[in-house]
Amino acid sequence: MLGVAIRKCPAASRAMAGWSHGRVIPTVQLVSVGLVVELTRGWRGAGKFEMVYTGPSQVIVRRLSNNERITMRSDNAYEITKINVYNDRYIVAMTASTLLLGDLGHRNKLISEIEWQTTGHEKFFFDNPGVAMVFNAGELTIVEYGHKEPLGLCRTDHVSSHLISVRIDDRDDDPAPKVESLGDEPAAAPAPEELNRKANKKIAFLIDLQTVHIQDLLTNQQVAMISHDSRIDWLELNPSATKLLFRDKRRSLNLFDIATQTRTTLLTLCSYVQWVPRSDVVVAQSRADLCVWYNIDATEKVTMFPIKGDIIDIERTDGKTEIVVDEGLQTTYVALDEALIAFGSAVERRRFERAMDILETLPPSPEAEAMWTTLAHLTLQARRLHIAERCFAALGDVARARYLHKINQIVLYAESKLDVVPGGDYYVVKAKLEILEKNFSQAEQTYLEQGQVEDAMEFWQELHKWEQAIHVAENSGHPEVANLRTNYYQWLIETRQEERAALLKEKEGDPLEAINLYLKGGLPARAALLVQTHNLTSQSELVERIAEALYATNLFEKAGFFFEKLDKNERALDAYRRGHAYRAAVELCRRTQPQLVITLELEWADWLVSIGQLDQAINHFIEAGQYTRAIEAAIESKQWNKAVTIVDNLEPAEAKKFYKQIARHYEATLNYEQAEKYFVKGGLPEECVDMYTKANMWDAAHKIAVSFMAEKDVAMLYMSQAQRLEMQGKYRDAEKLYIVVGQEDQAINMYKKAHKFDDMIRLVTTYHKDLLAETHLHLAQQLEAEGNYKEAEKHYNDGGDWHSSVNMYRAIDQWQEALRVAKQYGGQQASTQVACVWARSVGGEAGINLLMKFGLLEAAVEYSMEIGQFKRAEEICRASLKKKLPDVFLKHAMVLEDEGKFHEAEQEFIKAGSPKDAVDMFIHQQDWENAKRVAESFSPGSVADIWEAQGRLQAQAKNYRGAEELFVRAGKPEEAVKMYRELQMMTDAARVARDHMTDKTANELGNLSKDLTGVQIAVQNGEYVKAIEGLLKKTKDNTSNLDELEEAWEQAVKLAFNHVPERVAEIVRLVAKRFIDIRRFQQSAELYEAIEDYPAAIDAYVQGEMWEQARALSASKAPEFLDNIAELKLAALVARNEWDRVFELARAQGQDVLGKFLAKYATQLVKDDQIAKALAVFVKHGPIAIAENFALYTELARTVLQMSGDSDELEEPYQLLRKMMFKLVANLHEADAPVAHIKEFERFAMIAHLHVLKEVAKINQLGPIVAKITTSLIRYLGDVPADKAYYEAGVACKEAGISNMAFVFLNRYLDIAEAMEDNDASVLENQDFENSDVPYDIPLPKQQYLDEDRRESVRSWVLQSSLDTSMNQTLSTRPCDNCAVELYEASSLCYQCKNSYDCCIVTGYPVLRNSKISCTSCAKPANREDWNKYVLKLKVCPWCNSSQTPAY
Repeated sequence: MLGVAIRKCPAASRAMAGWSHGRVIPTVQLVSVGLVVELTRGWRGAGKFEMVYTGPSQVIVRRLSNNERITMRSDNAYEITKINVYNDRYIVAMTASTLLLGDLGHRNKLISEIEWQTTGHEKFFFDNPGVAMVFNAGELTIVEYGHKEPLGLCRTDHVSSHLISVRIDDRDDDPAPKVESLGDEPAAAPAPEELNRKANKKIAFLIDLQTVHIQDLLTNQQVAMISHDSRIDWLELNPSATKLLFRDKRRSLNLFDIATQTRTTLLTLCSYVQWVPRSDVVVAQSRADLCVWYNIDATEKVTMFPIKGDIIDIERTDGKTEIVVDEGLQTTYVALDEALIAFGSAVERRRFERAMDILETLPPSPEAEAMWTTLAHLTLQARRLHIAERCFAALGDVARARYLHKINQIVLYAESKLDVVPGGDYYVVKAKLEILEKNFSQAEQTYLEQGQVEDAMEFWQELHKWEQAIHVAENSGHPEVANLRTNYYQWLIETRQEERAALLKEKEGDPLEAINLYLKGGLPARAALLVQTHNLTSQSELVERIAEALYATNLFEKAGFFFEKLDKNERALDAYRRGHAYRAAVELCRRTQPQLVITLELEWADWLVSIGQLDQAINHFIEAGQYTRAIEAAIESKQWNKAVTIVDNLEPAEAKKFYKQIARHYEATLNYEQAEKYFVKGGLPEECVDMYTKANMWDAAHKIAVSFMAEKDVAMLYMSQAQRLEMQGKYRDAEKLYIVVGQEDQAINMYKKAHKFDDMIRLVTTYHKDLLAETHLHLAQQLEAEGNYKEAEKHYNDGGDWHSSVNMYRAIDQWQEALRVAKQYGGQQASTQVACVWARSVGGEAGINLLMKFGLLEAAVEYSMEIGQFKRAEEICRASLKKKLPDVFLKHAMVLEDEGKFHEAEQEFIKAGSPKDAVDMFIHQQDWENAKRVAESFSPGSVADIWEAQGRLQAQAKNYRGAEELFVRAGKPEEAVKMYRELQMMTDAARVARDHMTDKTANELGNLSKDLTGVQIAVQNGEYVKAIEGLLKKTKDNTSNLDELEEAWEQAVKLAFNHVPERVAEIVRLVAKRFIDIRRFQQSAELYEAIEDYPAAIDAYVQGEMWEQARALSASKAPEFLDNIAELKLAALVARNEWDRVFELARAQGQDVLGKFLAKYATQLVKDDQIAKALAVFVKHGPIAIAENFALYTELARTVLQMSGDSDELEEPYQLLRKMMFKLVANLHEADAPVAHIKEFERFAMIAHLHVLKEVAKINQLGPIVAKITTSLIRYLGDVPADKAYYEAGVACKEAGISNMAFVFLNRYLDIAEAMEDNDASVLENQDFENSDVPYDIPLPKQQYLDEDRRESVRSWVLQSSLDTSMNQTLSTRPCDNCAVELYEASSLCYQCKNSYDCCIVTGYPVLRNSKISCTSCAKPANREDWNKYVLKLKVCPWCNSSQTPAY
């Protein structure tokens, strides 16, 4: 923890005497590595800093370790209210309106004060030298120390120190270190170019994760905008802010040159990069190589060192620079060449002499050569010619060195003899430098401006640029122009430049000489053109010479064109033919000899055939009328569309010989419709039938056969072929033929004779579904009689009669199997029943032991009690089921009570913890003494019950006073009151209430007695209406005793019925309504029934939730309300969350109603994030196959499949989803649901099954099966998260030794992970999975499956594997069963022939024809090898869990 000492000096105390009184006391915060310490003034402690307040607006901050100090003073005299110290160096002080920033480590101790309204949410960054950065509300403020205004503002959300770089050109603060090898020479003065250099202040930051913005802080203008194709994770400007280094998430290192706006990739795999401090040298690490660019302008010149660890830092102290490398157990240092580093600093400061001196000390090397080159170009640009001369000499460029030496001599001459200072301004020097830089026009201009025409002509002639020299001479009116031209022509002839000499003669107007020169130079085409241009065709000798030259150089087409222009058409045609220029020849003949066009077209086509260009020959054969040859060329060149077009336009007799070839082509491309067309056209229907038969397209084959054969013959043919296939054991092929001719029963009988009952059942399901259950039961009985009990069980169960399976096993004493079947199809309750029957068949102690063996402890206890062995039941409970022990004692007590053994029963009741039942037993026997004994000993609260029971007995004996006394002793005076009221002894009732109950109750009863007395008088006087009105005056507003109200109102109703019949309905409705108000619903309903107002009565029952009464009344009196009652009851149960009762009631009303409420409850659970519970509800009650629920089922499935977490967390949801989907698919089949829905949920069932099976295979160490399962799950991307699927498949394949698949999958995982980071799926390519059933247009997962460290581990493995040339880096393939094309081995669909495969229930892989087997119980398919591996280990079918054995 940082410490602070705060000291008051006397003067400061006096100065601030009036300041602190009644004012806010400033606070100090020390901030380092996220730690904040707040101290108020007056506190002092041993620490690192001392704060001395010399006034409200001034604080001296002193570092105690070295006595460094800085004065933080507000120039606006604002009171400093808070001080923060960051990183032991940077001081931040706050006032009400400004912000002060200081750098204690700066040699000038600069501070800045800027206007600022503090929000309390500011973040401060001090990672860039010379500036502080303040981030607040998305805006970054850059403050340069010593300035009163912010240097700049920028908006960005990416404020990490790795993503922002600020450079302030600070040449004076950090002078370049001296190079020790150069001796103790004095530091050179700054070069003039350095002194004149403008200030340079720039910032580079991210606008978004892929875009870098570089801004000039002086002009606030954008310098550059860099858009990258990947997320950028590091960037930094060089010290002079002329270049930017940045690295992306793919570890690609890039360099951006701000001046040229160019980008260069330095490394493709970079784990560390940094500029060497105070230089333009770059240090980076790529794998095990240390890479150093001493001259960053020459990016190809990189110095590399092998290292064994990771670079962690760069240290530059005491005139040397070292790279710190962490090798694990030790740290090593790699020294850099300080001279090369110093060279960069010297060049940057344009100290060229120093840079040259540095290079003079270096031995020859590629780095030194690149630096000499850089220095040469820079000094040449700066016109430091003596240094440039030395640089070119060092590079071995003798020509440039000598040239510059001559220029330097001229400079000395100009300065010494001509007084031109500096000598570089001398025009000769300027011109020669322009020539050196190839600015020839500028050099010419320089000479001409000085009137030096001769010099200008001379330098052009030295360059052998005679035209330019002549041009200068002509423009200047030089007298030697003609002589110059002659010399130029002579030079061209001597140097054998006939073409240029000919051009010269053309310009001089001498075409004949030009033609001769063209012919001499081997350019007859140019000569021919000149003949035409100047109309020299009359000179036959010249024409012949040109023609011979054209022929000699094989320019036949040029010759033909030449002759054509001379109107020598015969010779032109001959030339065109000799040169195979048939296009020109045909055009010529169209104009001059049309009769030869067809001959030429045929000749043209034959020539194209001879050179193998058959496709181009087709049209020319057509033009020549050779249609047969055109078709042959089209077929041979695979231009089938053209061949078909031509054939379709020919006469059938002429085209017939091609029909078979075209049909075979369409057959090979699986275009059976077109193949059929041409087989039929060619009169080959039998070949068409054969084609369809090979393709297993029996219906199409049948159609063709029927079209071209007699019906009887077709049927006989198919039947005989089917019987032949049946005898060969090719039952499936035979079945197809039977089906085609409508003999389904023959196919069913075939399978029955062959004992292939699964196929028999399949056909019965398809063609005789009404007989399916009967067929199952018939086969089951047959198999049972044959002793094939397993198969019999299967058919009993499939026929919906699993009870017969249980009875079958019971009959043959195979109780284990009976128990298994009962548990599988009837659940725990059925299996328990079977176990109990088994136990009873065994009898006695053996039966009990049997139940205990199966873990049915409760059943064992119940059975023990059933046979009267309570001691045995007690033993079982004490050992393993203590919670059941009280039930054993209680049932034993009841048995003893029934046997009249009351005292023994008493002991068992007490053991059961139910002494009250013992008391009740004695009360029932009126054995008051024993009842009191037990109650006083074990249940004191029951003593009152004894007195109450005795009181009721006395009341029955009409000993009312005795009963009253006992009721009062029992603490229930209300029972005495009730007794007296029933006897109309209101005075006694009031007395008991007054003596033993609350005052309010006593007063009410007293008033009631008075009221009742008035009523009695009215009744005695025959004033019944008055009596009724008196009784109805009692309401819940004036009486709290509801029983009294009920009694009074019922008395009023009785009087109305007996004496005022005309007002019965009115009074009954009034009283019934009052009963509802006091929640006496049954009384209200009974009154409504009395006046036959059944709807009101039903409503009263419903309000009181008295459903049975409401249902009974509605059924007998108002059946139209039955449905409403059921709905209201369900709604009430739902409101109380009594879902088990809801489902029980809904099931009674039908599957649709049950499905509706199951969906309602499951939806509520999903909203509460109780996914597993929602699945369990459907597993328990069954997912009903109604369309309204399909969306919910889909949502549940996708929610589970998209869950993240470890395998233990996901085990239960996957298991439940699998069970739910299995039940749902079965229900959908049973309900004849649409095929699309069945396929959708079969897909979810398979995905859930594979997830469950994957964990089973892992537990049982079946690595290859795990690899195949995870590979198959990739087929279901979109339903399962793509990154998780590819990662798990890659890891599983890697562990199983399938390296090629592991590489492809993990590489794909990295692509998806990066796309997720960039939130852009468009960058994903699908080349690896082309021609497969793996989806590619998939949604990106919302969150990463792996953390960054694990992704980095995967990335390292993939990169390492990519360098292994011995590793196959493509997906494994296999041939298609149907068309033999190679396809991805896990693809369930052939991209070529569209043949689809069943999915293996062990791995999810496609089931291949030669390895297909099926489970003997559920008939699901599997690949033999995978099936055997799984069954050998687990002994059961992975789909239906039935006992299975390997199949060989």
